[in-house]
Amino acid sequence: MDSLAPNPARPVALITGAGRLAGIGAGIARQLAADGWDLVLSYWQDYDERMPWGSEPEDLVRLTAELEAIGARVHVLSADLQDPGVPDRLVGEAVTLAGALQGLVLSHAESVDSGVLDTSLESFERHFAVNTRASWQLIAAFARQATDDGGAIVALTSDHTAFNLPYGASKGALDRIVIAAARELGPRNISANVLNPGPIDTGWMSDEVRDALTAQQPGGRLGTPADVAGTVAFLLSPAGRWVSGQLIKSDGGFSA
Repeated sequence: MDSLAPNPARPVALITGAGRLAGIGAGIARQLAADGWDLVLSYWQDYDERMPWGSEPEDLVRLTAELEAIGARVHVLSADLQDPGVPDRLVGEAVTLAGALQGLVLSHAESVDSGVLDTSLESFERHFAVNTRASWQLIAAFARQATDDGGAIVALTSDHTAFNLPYGASKGALDRIVIAAARELGPRNISANVLNPGPIDTGWMSDEVRDALTAQQPGGRLGTPADVAGTVAFLLSPAGRWVSGQLIKSDGGFSA
């Protein structure tokens, strides 16, 4: 029997932006695998290569092996979500490989700092293409393929505004899309929530930034991908599906 053949006894989730071992997407994948989910992971290597942390191609190999050791069936797909044709194809490929999806976790992002005066048109449009348009397309495609049992959507967001204009604005638009989805897709037994995890150090923080943000945390520590994963796993679980249409701050009190 093909070890990657769909298993009707296990739910399937698509997690976007899961290309780095240190990333939030990888942390969520670990938790869902431990909870009995099969997974389709998407990534875009070109983005990581543009960022300060760089690309580690072996990360996906190691993450896949780690998840399979837990018992999950795992499929990995490269996806340039800036391309408007990709989101529908990604969901279609995921369903072909793994079967109908019951979970969608949007943890991908385009995030390049710039403000009101120095944001280029190209950067602004790229942020909205990846963070907003692609997320809407993925949500719609997820809803179209869902069975009568429905499913759950969780999108990661941020409250960034000043000096991170295109990222913050595109995430703000995403918030509204997800909340609309909760209302419109509720009759299809689909829940949808937006999760703001606060500052999570996945390799982007300098020592100065890390110290400053840690000092603002009531608990004296920064959040980790595992902290985010616990909340996401609950929202995707049968017990969490009654929660819908919410913008949830799961940030250890950072925003309090």
